[in-house]
Amino acid sequence: MKTVYTFGGNADHSDPRQKDKTVTGGKGANLAEMAQIGLPVPPGFTITTEECVKYLAGGSDFTEALRNDVKAALNHIEATVGKSFGNNEDPLLVSVRSGARVSMPGMMDTVLNLGLNDATVQGLAKTSGDHRFAWDSYRRFIQMYSDVVLEVDHGLFEEALEIAKEDKGFYNDTEMEAEDWQALVTEYKSIVEKELGTPFPQDVTQQLWGAISAVFDSWDADRAKVYRRLNDIPSGWGTAVNVQAMVFGNMGDTSATGVAFTRDPATGEKAYYGEWLVNAQGEDVVAGIRTPQYLTKAARERANAKPLSMEEAMPAAYGELAAVFELLEKHYRDMQDIEFTVQDGKLWMLQTRSGKRTAKAALKMAVDMAGEGLISEEEGILRVDPMALDQLLHPTLDPRAHRDVLTTGLPASPGAASGTIVLDADKAEQAANRGEKVILVRVETSPEDIHGMHAAQGILTARGGMTSHAAVVARGMGRPCVSGASAVSIDMASRTLRIGNRELSEGDTLTLDGSNGQVMAGEVRTIEPEMAGDFGVLMGWADKHRRMNVRTNAETPADCKMARQFGAEGIGLCRTEHMFFDAGRISAVREMILADTEAGRREALAKLLPEQRNDFKAIFEVMVGLPCTIRLLDPPLHEFLPHGDAEFADLADVTGLNVDHLKRRAAELHEFNPMLGHRGCRLGITYPEIYEMQARGIFEAACAVAKESGDAPVPEIMVPLVATKRELEILRALIDRVAQDVFTEQGREIEYLVGTMIELPRAALMAGEIANEARFFSFGTNDLTQTTLGVSRDDSARFLAPYVDQGIFERDPFVSLDVDGVGQLVEMAAERGRATRGDIKLGICGEHGGDPASISFCDDVGLDYVSASPYRVPIARLAAAQASLRKKA
Repeated sequence: MKTVYTFGGNADHSDPRQKDKTVTGGKGANLAEMAQIGLPVPPGFTITTEECVKYLAGGSDFTEALRNDVKAALNHIEATVGKSFGNNEDPLLVSVRSGARVSMPGMMDTVLNLGLNDATVQGLAKTSGDHRFAWDSYRRFIQMYSDVVLEVDHGLFEEALEIAKEDKGFYNDTEMEAEDWQALVTEYKSIVEKELGTPFPQDVTQQLWGAISAVFDSWDADRAKVYRRLNDIPSGWGTAVNVQAMVFGNMGDTSATGVAFTRDPATGEKAYYGEWLVNAQGEDVVAGIRTPQYLTKAARERANAKPLSMEEAMPAAYGELAAVFELLEKHYRDMQDIEFTVQDGKLWMLQTRSGKRTAKAALKMAVDMAGEGLISEEEGILRVDPMALDQLLHPTLDPRAHRDVLTTGLPASPGAASGTIVLDADKAEQAANRGEKVILVRVETSPEDIHGMHAAQGILTARGGMTSHAAVVARGMGRPCVSGASAVSIDMASRTLRIGNRELSEGDTLTLDGSNGQVMAGEVRTIEPEMAGDFGVLMGWADKHRRMNVRTNAETPADCKMARQFGAEGIGLCRTEHMFFDAGRISAVREMILADTEAGRREALAKLLPEQRNDFKAIFEVMVGLPCTIRLLDPPLHEFLPHGDAEFADLADVTGLNVDHLKRRAAELHEFNPMLGHRGCRLGITYPEIYEMQARGIFEAACAVAKESGDAPVPEIMVPLVATKRELEILRALIDRVAQDVFTEQGREIEYLVGTMIELPRAALMAGEIANEARFFSFGTNDLTQTTLGVSRDDSARFLAPYVDQGIFERDPFVSLDVDGVGQLVEMAAERGRATRGDIKLGICGEHGGDPASISFCDDVGLDYVSASPYRVPIARLAAAQASLRKKA
């Protein structure tokens, strides 16, 4: 198998592996594809992802075969462009880019102009006839290479550049002359030698292999690991390396560079969207070093901006670019993210890929493209990332609320967020881990900030455009972002920022509206989202194509109403213990727990019965006619006990019992490991009066709703933590007895089921026996994961990240189901349960019920439903449809 594939010129593009993103990465595959269909692509070559994996596994060394293949591929570029790499008279310069199979913002930044040194810069100046351009290109190369390959702090170069401009009285980089750049090159080389103790490398071959090494090494860089962990990307994929002949957008006013999308990535509107800069290189646009210009005349006019758009300033090149947009979108049948350069009026394509987009845009594009006949309805379903829907399911700013607008920047990523100001990524992550909501405020973001961007509610940057790092990454993450807010000035020494004439400090509250770019002081009121339009269309498609039902985990009428609005088809988990913590009833709960006798417990439970009946009645009224799985009391009793002398004193006043007696009784109930102790069905076995009260409350409420509405709910009473058939046999008999008593009293009967939660390995192993007593199994994957792995969910955050980073777990097993281990138990229990009871109902109610990968597994196993929290119901509906479609495919 080839280690290197060439593209452009007379390269052979027939090998299907070259267009396989798992081999040549997304960037390399698409470059070959564009070259093959005749687009103007600078020639180059791609080193495969397989070579990256070998390099990292082999101690960061290159094989002799790879070195030879790279040399031959470099010859291909030289022959195509008629220049020689390292030639002092007419040098070939190349760019070096990473390119994983999926877009990875955590990967190495691009290196441009590689091949320049003290000798070749003279040749570039001579052949181009522009000394300023040559020395500008050299200083850019030194800065980029030193930063991303040699790991010299880029701030040192930025500082040197600012000082040089100040000395000359210049504001913009474009004011610098050839001799200014030449002097800065000398300064940059001095910085490198001072920081590293060795000169900047002059050997162009050394430069190339250094950059290739840096790309491979960046796959395992901390920021890449963070991104992979956040996006469930396996560590074994590796990245490709793309080496390509340079074309220059900084050769004067007939040259330019730009980033564009074939549709608006924020709204999904079918309109060209992008930015460009005259006489610039690519990083100028992406990094926000200069304020970019609008691509189209319409966009410029909407923004009331003065600098001409590309459509107006370079009509011929723009016309050619627009034709390429149409060709690429039809070819790939998706919105494309494109990088291009214009050199002396000639258009060159540097990249195309499926563009990142907001959830709103993804929905609109999927629906519109299906309507245009570009894709099918099924493809439209598969195009939308289910987790991206989360961006649409949360509140936005109330348009009627007062807004104390401090400034307006660019609306880089839609949505709204409020939080306290933090000025660096580490602090953002630390605050988020404490449960705080924060807004990350930066001059501009870089890949090193990715962990803080993920932790923040929203991102604000002083510099950068709509295609800057902050904008692109925030859109992909679903974080509201306002970029290019030039009125924001940050003082890291004092940890303050000034916006106009207002000074704020870390800890002050800001609100961002990423839809219009407003930055506001304080917190602004929000409103709930609307679930109509494109969202409704896509959800309708999803419901048509999914096999599994989707229920919700809810125990309040408000949550039930929200879940029904989001399309829930019943309740998969109602956690009754949440009802016991209400301030009006916690005393009765504690009185019941601390009672010495059954009579004392029943006396306290009699106070709770009307409350429980009302709880269930309110839920059944919302979910009328739908199945409602209600879990009987599950947690250990210690969770309800008083904390501190004041609470014991209050309880003593209510019960009339002595404080010391209550404390002694509480001590008797103390458990060393409550999670594996006296909880779940063990409570029902030892204190059957608790489950009697709850069952009576359920049946009385169901009968009342059936009488009032004429449409009876379908209670599914779930007994938790069963490990043996006998436990369920005893408790099912108790529930059936209470049911008959209530039906006799009420003069009516309703349908109900008794089942169990499978959350212990023994229950999964003995599922065939347990199914004799159970009408349904609901897999409680949270506890099943804990008991299978022997890992506490509440304590695992301390060590799970290194486990994921080192590949021990591919993903956090409490976020995405451990299919190999826990999944095997689920599959086994499902098979054994069905063998005993063919019509047994099977579902999942752990938090994994809202995770698309886990939902796909549930569909494979043949479960009847998944259950998720209310806001994740649409995610589950779409994920279930995608699972069905992939299975059919």
